Order: sequence, then C-alpha cells, then structure tokens
Amino acid sequence: MRWATCTFIALGLTSLSALAMAGTNDPNQESLSVIRAGSSPSSEGSPDNFTGRVRVQGRFQRESPARVGGATVMFEPSARTAWHTHPLGQTLIVLQGHGFVQEWQHSARAIGPGDVIWIPPGTKHWHGASAAEPMTHVAIAETRSNRSVTWMEKVSDTQYADAVSLGNGTP
Repeated sequence: MRWATCTFIALGLTSLSALAMAGTNDPNQESLSVIRAGSSPSSEGSPDNFTGRVRVQGRFQRESPARVGGATVMFEPSARTAWHTHPLGQTLIVLQGHGFVQEWQHSARAIGPGDVIWIPPGTKHWHGASAAEPMTHVAIAETRSNRSVTWMEKVSDTQYADAVSLGNGTP
C-alpha cells in the first residue's frame, strides 16, 4: 500500500472516529463535526514516552460525555512506545508496515497491515515497528477520570531485541 493511500486511510479513520464521537445533547452545539484531512498538526512523539523517531498525526479527543480519542502514529524502524497502560483498554489498527506488540511477561506478537489489536484495560504493554521497516497504526483509547494512558519505564534495547527475536512470527 502506498504512503499517500495509507495517509488518506488513516486520516479518514480519524475523521470517522471524530464523527462518531461528535454527537451531543446540547441543542446549541453542532450535532456533527468534521476534522479535515491534513488539518491537524503532526508532532514528534515525546522522548519520555517513545524510543526512536515517532510522528503523531491527526489527534482527536471530544469532550465529555464522549470518551474516545486517538491518533495516527508513525514509527520509524525499531521505534517503539514505552511500557504503558490504558484505564479502559486500547485498540490499534495497523495501516502500513510491520511491528510488534507485547504484553508484560508475555512473548511479543508480530503485527502487520490490516491487523486490529485489542489491549485490555490496565494491561502493561508496548508496541512499535520492526527493526527492518517502519509501521503506522491508528491508536484509539477511552478516557476515564481525564486520563487515557499511564506511561511507565522505557522498553530497553535488550527487551526490544529479545521481543523481536522471540516474537510470534517475523514481520
């Protein structure tokens, strides 16, 4: 799949998610909103929460009563998140490339285009690109008590190398 197509799909998913969240009971509010493709700024992933080069694009989050938010996340080869949890779980949709997701004290699992990954609430995990190629996914998580993620320690180079070498399948 070409980069432009993946970007279009990612931004489309972001817009669809925003549309799904946009309903409101306030008659003075618009009943629907559209986040136009390319209208949301892209930013570097924080070095506190990521290892390697990561770009975050198309962030979306609606105010209460909506709880769902997310973004398209692009990982360069070997880039990855730190260990983290989500109070209400997380869904990842892989758009392009190959990578890994690993739950604490479990083997890493290979992921690729079209895969949908569900991470249960409170599950300590990380995800990122394979060593050989970049990976892009849409990340969706719900907010509880104004929090959608709790960041923890970084995945060490040794942990990453072990996960990749022992991962369930090689991307």
